[in-house]
Amino acid sequence: MIDIKNLSKSYNKGQTKAVDDLTLHVKAGEIFGFLGPNGAGKTTTIKSMVGLLTPDSGSISLAGIDASKNPVEAKENIGYVPDNPDVYDRLTGIEYLNFMADVYKVSIDDRKERMDYLLDMFNLADAVGDLIKSYSHGMKQKIVLTGALLHNPAIWILDEPMVGLDPKSSHLLKEFMRKHCDQGNTVFFSTHVLEVAERLCDRIGIINNGKLIAMGTMDELRHGDQADSLENIFLELTEI
Repeated sequence: MIDIKNLSKSYNKGQTKAVDDLTLHVKAGEIFGFLGPNGAGKTTTIKSMVGLLTPDSGSISLAGIDASKNPVEAKENIGYVPDNPDVYDRLTGIEYLNFMADVYKVSIDDRKERMDYLLDMFNLADAVGDLIKSYSHGMKQKIVLTGALLHNPAIWILDEPMVGLDPKSSHLLKEFMRKHCDQGNTVFFSTHVLEVAERLCDRIGIINNGKLIAMGTMDELRHGDQADSLENIFLELTEI
């Protein structure tokens, strides 16, 4: 579903290497957690995946589509939620959702069905007619999630998706992620909440200083014979 090969991205005219020769593969049906300290390269990797940044080198394939050669087709297969829910404040929630549905060419019937489902799940149905500038941070996060998932993309790419969500919404989103992958799709998400990653993810990748330093299931990260928590593994590997 997701293939990243030898991805590198630098800033400051090459002086700061944010991502350094990153290679990973995420399978269909898999929830993949992408972890790392602040500044490790998580968001740079994600922005490169969704086309917001142009890598210096390497390749990214999404659902079998080369993201650099066929960027529009690749984007049709992903739902992206950034780490900060910057939304059009002067639109109402429903105007924003219809805009997103138009961008992804979602039919009237399909968008209504999916809007109803997602708005009910996130408890936003009563607020969808209000201006987004009146929303709390958590409500903005929910409307961005709803907009990103309206076209039912095969791949979800989520950067810190639980930030700002209340416990119920966070729980429902995690269940929705699992259901999505049980249908043969893929979720790639970053988080600083290690307990969530430990319970939810099929596999985990840890990045530090732009390099992928560990990847595998929890048993593989523990080397099969230790009962260490993901927190302990993470702290040891990243030397915090």
